[in-house]
Amino acid sequence: MRYVAAYLLATLGGNGNPSEKDIKKILSSVGIDADDERMKKVVSEFGGKNVDDLISAGLSKLCSVPSGGAVSAAGSAPAPAAGGGAAPAAEKKEEVKEESEESDEDMGFGLFD
Repeated sequence: MRYVAAYLLATLGGNGNPSEKDIKKILSSVGIDADDERMKKVVSEFGGKNVDDLISAGLSKLCSVPSGGAVSAAGSAPAPAAGGGAAPAAEKKEEVKEESEESDEDMGFGLFD
C-alpha cells in the first residue's frame, strides 16, 4: 500500500509517470526502506496509465465488495422516513447506556475498588 501511496503522491506532485527512483525517494524521505521488487510491480502495473482512470476503475470494483453487517436488498426492511427516524434512535442509545451502568452495580465491585 505504501508503494501505491508514494506513486500517487508523485503524480499529485506533477510527475505524470513516476519511476522506481521517484517512489524510492518519497519513501526514504519518511524513513521507509523500499523493496525493489514491490516498486517494480507498482511501476509496471501503473506505468503509462492515467491515475484518474485507475481510481475510477478501482471504485467501481470496490462497490461490489460486501461490507460487514450489510443485508441484501431482498431481505432488507425499507428505510425509515427522513423526519421520524432520528428521535427513537437517540432514545435507544440513552437506554442502553443506563443498562450498562446498572449492570456494573450488580457485579458488586467497581473499576477502581
